[in-house]
Amino acid sequence: MFIDALLEVSNAQAFGAGAVSTSSIDLGVPGGLAPAGGTKVNRQIGTGEPLGFGIGITTAGTVADSVVDIISTTDAALTAGLIVHATYTIKLAAALLGALFFAPLPQGTPTQRFLGIRITTAGGTISATAWLTTHSMFSLVPVSYAKAYLVD
Repeated sequence: MFIDALLEVSNAQAFGAGAVSTSSIDLGVPGGLAPAGGTKVNRQIGTGEPLGFGIGITTAGTVADSVVDIISTTDAALTAGLIVHATYTIKLAAALLGALFFAPLPQGTPTQRFLGIRITTAGGTISATAWLTTHSMFSLVPVSYAKAYLVD
């Protein structure tokens, strides 16, 4: 599993009642306008390879299930014009330290410039790291391989 630091929206962030990720992913200028000397921005991400957010639990959930929303907004702080594109529930019994989850992003979304997540708990808190990734590059179980050399 690879995690691209530029696609990470939360890093061991504590979530409570409806907190949004500390970072967002900028998908480009609305309308697909080309910056000076650049190429036209096209927001159709995930139309080929399925995308979603990988979520790693860094502090276990404390009271109730956690609801993860994949959101897009018109501002980098993820507060203006918020649209929820998908919802994924993490059950309290599964929200253990080190647990990994994949929340898929529906094809054809997002529709706004900034992409991120919002995690809501019905009480208590949970801490998580979240990043945008392709489904094929996400693995639920990290695998350690033996070294391929002999020592005399």
